[in-house]
Amino acid sequence: MANRTLGRPRAAAQSAPVDEGSWIEIGDLQKVYRPRRSAPTQALADIDFTVKRGEFVSVVGPSGCGKTTLLKILAGLIPRTEGTVRIAGRDVLKPIPEVGMVFQAATLLPWRTILQNIMVPIEVQGLDAKAGRARARELIELVGLTGFEDKYPSELSGGMQQRAGICRALVHDPAVLLMDEPFGALDAMTREHMNVELLRIWRESGQTVVFVTHSIPEAVFLSDRVVVLSSRPGRIAEIIPIELERPRDIGIVSSDAAGVYVDRIRKYFNGAGAID
Repeated sequence: MANRTLGRPRAAAQSAPVDEGSWIEIGDLQKVYRPRRSAPTQALADIDFTVKRGEFVSVVGPSGCGKTTLLKILAGLIPRTEGTVRIAGRDVLKPIPEVGMVFQAATLLPWRTILQNIMVPIEVQGLDAKAGRARARELIELVGLTGFEDKYPSELSGGMQQRAGICRALVHDPAVLLMDEPFGALDAMTREHMNVELLRIWRESGQTVVFVTHSIPEAVFLSDRVVVLSSRPGRIAEIIPIELERPRDIGIVSSDAAGVYVDRIRKYFNGAGAID
């Protein structure tokens, strides 16, 4: 498979330059769900952190701590209750083109081919179809799906479908890629392979990534920093820089150096909720 280095992701259109050290800016974020027939539930409290342009940040925490809620707020899919959320200088109040998202399931449209599925954001946003198709083919080559462009999702394995989902999220050159446990349903060997592939794609595309996972070793392997959330309401327990040399291969997960980080994160979850 040929490796093709892609250009830096586009920045949002704006009058003033954005601080690349605060490509994603979250300040005093609060989220309270207020159901009509039951008491309010605070999902997130006092969330403050920034993400640098081109950085890979993972978010871990026990079940129900608000990880997916945080990602949905970043994607503009649900409103925040209080606080500030900016991506590439834009206040996030609704879905914005600067964000691409990969979900737990690939959610490909079964009646469309892989190429047609990848082209969906181009069509929805009314972007240039010819340029979008060229970009889609670049990404297909990058993730190793050359030859599968005209196949349907049912003809691909779970890992291949997730690669197509990553292509779809990247095809419009978003400033930020959000990933919500994208490999959680895969078997262990496929998951490890996809982790290695994701790091290669990230390195070659230059994307800024926020990655939610239940797996501490996965977070340590992938990330520049890991944001550890407490049990609900989710608060930041610690933000841990992962100072492992890059590029990384999967063998580093079993190293003593990685083990130190895994143990440091795991101590937050003894008795606080299931986490791998």
